[in-house]
Amino acid sequence: MGSFSILNNIAAINGQNQLNINNVNLSRTLNRLSSGKRINSGAGASLRREN
Repeated sequence: MGSFSILNNIAAINGQNQLNINNVNLSRTLNRLSSGKRINSGAGASLRREN
C-alpha cells in the first residue's frame, strides 16, 4: 500500500457540527416538554403577562 490522503470538506464538517449541536438542543427541549417543565424564551417573554 502506498501513501494515501484524507480529504476533508471543511464546510461539511462545520455543517455536521452545527447539526449535532441543534440535535442536542432539540433533544433537551423535547425532554423538558415531555416532563412538563415550563420553557421560557426571551422572544415570547414580552408577549406574556404575569399576574
